[in-house]
Parts: sequence; structure tokens; C-alpha cells
Amino acid sequence: MSVDVEDWFQVQAFADVIRREDWDGLARRVEANTDRVLDHFAAAGVRATFFALGWVAERHPALIRRIVAAGHELASHGHGHERVHAIGEAAFRADVRRAKAALEDAGGAAVTGYRAPTFSITPGTPWAHAVLAEEGHRYSSSVFPVRHDLYGAPDAPRGPHRPRPDGVVELPMTTVRVPGRNLPCAGGGWFRILPYALFRAGLRRVNAEGRPGIFYFHPWEVDPDQPRVAAAGRLSRFRHYTGLPTMLGRVDRLLGDFAWGRMDEVFAAEIAASGTGAGR
Repeated sequence: MSVDVEDWFQVQAFADVIRREDWDGLARRVEANTDRVLDHFAAAGVRATFFALGWVAERHPALIRRIVAAGHELASHGHGHERVHAIGEAAFRADVRRAKAALEDAGGAAVTGYRAPTFSITPGTPWAHAVLAEEGHRYSSSVFPVRHDLYGAPDAPRGPHRPRPDGVVELPMTTVRVPGRNLPCAGGGWFRILPYALFRAGLRRVNAEGRPGIFYFHPWEVDPDQPRVAAAGRLSRFRHYTGLPTMLGRVDRLLGDFAWGRMDEVFAAEIAASGTGAGR
């Protein structure tokens, strides 16, 4: 179980209409929303991995401390929610380093996991896993083996693997294999849009194959009262706002229907192992 800790205005869907330099002037809702998630995890007895932005940690250090104090794993979502393939190797290294320092300073815990904003580690970023290793990370959960207009590496292995010997292990987002393609089964907008029973069946199929599923969502997804961005395109608004009123209830069902844990514990053997892990 994983949570990508970012605020409503930091999503890629709004990147063309909300300027980064305006972020500090917008109403921040990430702390209250993340606290709601923490409460529901506590009620279900679930410990998870929180991939938090360094930007959030610098402004809400008490929230980061609460995540750690509740027994969850603290991991990095980068600093400024910039896509890895868009900023290049040098800026990526600086972003990773700044985020790790901010998170560890706020949380008082080592940060070894990383998830790229918008799953933006792709075949066009062959240096990314090595940079993460050099900066002190041990695993990445940044590759989504699907076709999508905003992200995706459809030919990537579906299971844990090490893309290069000098890099971290990659724990890719969960997919279900059907003839000719991979279908997403990892959370986010897909989880809000698709019927719950269909999504549950997909995760059960993954478990039946002998592998754990990786689920993710964002604190803003449990916040139906967040501001509406009228300037965003129709598709972006559909992806962002559909299913918000029912999301928290769906998450509660998911917490009860499956056993969940922190990524560093569920994948401890894969993270510790050297060499190439499971393939497709």
C-alpha cells in the first residue's frame, strides 16, 4: 500500500494551467487530507509507504513526523513534482538530493525508496536508476508497464527487476496481463473510474500468480471539496475529479479485502538481492 503525498494543485493534469511559482499562494489541503488517510489506515491496522514530495516536507514537517510516528515507511516522491524525462540527469540528481534531505530532516528516518512523479522514469532515462543508487536510495517504484498518454513503459518487465547493475531495484506498478497488452491494476484514476469488483478481481488474479500487488493513491483523491480548476481541459478534469466522493469508501473496502504492508517490508528480499529479479 502506498500514498503519493502531493497537493491538489501539483498534479500533472493541471501543470499547463497552474504555474509552479504560484503554488505557495494556493490553499494547501495536503496536511488535513493526509491525516484522514492516516486515521483510516490506523483503524484498519495497515502500515503503508508514503512517497512524499520534498516541497511538502519543507512546509509541513509535522505531517512528515506523524507519518513516521505511525509506523509507516517514509519515501521520496522527488522535490518539485517535475517529470524525470523532462528535466534531465543533472536536474534530476539535484531534485532527488534536495527531497531526500528535506524528508530525512523532517521525519528523522532514513529515506531509501523513490517514486518518480507521473511515473516518468522511462526508456528515455537510462541513467535514472544509477543516479538513485548514487544518492543513497535502494529501490524505485517509478515504472508503469502500460501505454498511456502521460506515462508508461509497456515493454518493461512486470515484476521486480534491476534495470542496470549499478542502479537500484525497480518495483513496477501492478498490471494484469491480457493477450497483447498490460492493463493497469495499481490505483489512481483507474481505481476511481472502474467498477470496484473489476479492480478487486484484477488484484486477486495478481495474487493468484504468486506476486503482491502495489496500490497507490493521493491524499487529494479523498477530498471531494477541493477547489475546481475550470481552466483545465475536459480530459484532465475528468481524470482528476471523477469518483472523489466515493474514493475513501473504496479504499476502506480495499483495506479489508486484502492484506497490506510497507513496500520496504513486502519487497525486502527483492530490495536486498543483487542481480536481476523476476521478469514478465
